[in-house]
Amino acid sequence: MAKNQEVERIAKKLDKMVHKKNTDGALDLLRELKNIKMSLETLQSTRVGMSVNAVRKQSSDEEVQTLAKALIKSWKKLLDGSEEKEKKKEGSPVRSSSTSKDSGSSEKSSKKPGGSPTTLTTPTTPITPTTPTTPTTPTLPPRVTSFPPAPVTTDSVRNKCRELLVAALQTDDDHRTIGVDCEHLAAQIEEEIFQEFKSTDIKYKTRLRSRISNLKDQKNPDLRRNVLCGNISPQRIASMTAEEMASAELKQIREALTKESIREHQLSKVGGTETDMFICNKCHGKSCSYTQVQTRSADEPMTTFVLCNSCGNRWKFC
Repeated sequence: MAKNQEVERIAKKLDKMVHKKNTDGALDLLRELKNIKMSLETLQSTRVGMSVNAVRKQSSDEEVQTLAKALIKSWKKLLDGSEEKEKKKEGSPVRSSSTSKDSGSSEKSSKKPGGSPTTLTTPTTPITPTTPTTPTTPTLPPRVTSFPPAPVTTDSVRNKCRELLVAALQTDDDHRTIGVDCEHLAAQIEEEIFQEFKSTDIKYKTRLRSRISNLKDQKNPDLRRNVLCGNISPQRIASMTAEEMASAELKQIREALTKESIREHQLSKVGGTETDMFICNKCHGKSCSYTQVQTRSADEPMTTFVLCNSCGNRWKFC
């Protein structure tokens, strides 16, 4: 339990570095991870592989990139090893039954009177054709996923939308690092949207188009990673607004623009000195009020905000 907490702490620090776009100190954290004996349960519960992969992409330090690649490669071997064990477990009953038959035949041959020593070697001949064909019949390796499969549909429009969602979720290699089944996840998202509109009309298509474009956005990888990890559920991503799906950088720009427009609106409307020096370009009236504000540096001229008292038209000039 303590090991899981330590790995989770390091993963959170790495995520903060990626979010701030400053990977200074990432090398020390990666070295700590290298010294921790990792287990499959720890990898799946902490999602540390995704955090290390994100740092690898963000950092320009070759040493950080090399160590991150080495860690991901070693953890991938751990995952592959668990899959091999599961395959062996599935194939063990077949092999055990064949060996029991072989052992029985050897006992019978040994009980025959006057049998030559060569008869004891005959059981080796049936072993050669018993290649493990039946245990290898599972076509797909088991995947780590927490998303149950959605109902299958025969609607061509819905199936096409699911394919586009899969392509958007597989924009980069994060889905492999996390080990999620993108087809099941895409089907869950599409099913939630379809259940809301109950048809494949223009509203349904518009909603899906916005999900796909935002998930494919290279400038907003956090949204895609949160959906793949399950931090944002299929129900949530199906109903999020464009503002909620926007990247942190775009949200800051929108907030700054909103504050600026509110400030300019308030400055040009509140108070002011009445004058007839200005002519409104809408009603051509001269009854105006103006306010001067230092919006730029001290050595720049002040900005003048003018309000027409007759029609309410507002404008500014420097």
